[in-house]
Amino acid sequence: MIGLLGLVITLYAFAFKKNSMRLVSEPQIHFLGDENLFVTHETVSKLLIQKQHSVKKLPKETLDLNQLESALNSNPMIKSAQVYMTVDGSLVADVEQKRPIARVSTNASYYIDDQGTYMPLSGNYTVRVPIVTGKIDKNNLDNVFIMAKKIQSDEFLKKNVFEIFQSENKTIYIKLRQCDFVVQIGNMDYLDKKINNLKAFYKKSFKEGTLNNYSKVNLQFENQVVCTKI
Repeated sequence: MIGLLGLVITLYAFAFKKNSMRLVSEPQIHFLGDENLFVTHETVSKLLIQKQHSVKKLPKETLDLNQLESALNSNPMIKSAQVYMTVDGSLVADVEQKRPIARVSTNASYYIDDQGTYMPLSGNYTVRVPIVTGKIDKNNLDNVFIMAKKIQSDEFLKKNVFEIFQSENKTIYIKLRQCDFVVQIGNMDYLDKKINNLKAFYKKSFKEGTLNNYSKVNLQFENQVVCTKI
């Protein structure tokens, strides 16, 4: 029994050593979620570099999976990434890309993602989202993000809003497709109520054919829709 146990340990150690020295094949890259590739397979492959060498053909035991994972997560297009080895010894990278919900178009151009953070534009794909103009600080996107997130979650707004404007005092305005007026939202307090008031006004004015009789619709006062006629 002692001899048999020793043989098993020896075979296991031999197999483990042989497996750890096996060279890594072409990494398997899986994109999770949306098919729109802001980050390509080629980009991810270039990020899977360890000590200035591609991971392909490197011995498995030399891989630092944490380092590879950190390299992927440092990319501003990537929301999260996991790098691991499968049972059969394949290197796998599961990548979830950021999802843009608005596009800033001022002296700088970039996306705001669904977490409210900066996301650079991609040369591989352009997504159709509301543009953001006015006085925008990349390090303080709170109001614009709340408005953009509301637009993404509301079918009426998603269909009709094409621009978000923020003034120097952080007052938010939005513009609707096929309407000449600008909508003053104000701050983000009671936003749901303000949007419900806008929908009621839009529905009534559309039915009456008077949508283009106004230059401004002000929603910043609670329980009121104050309209300025052309």
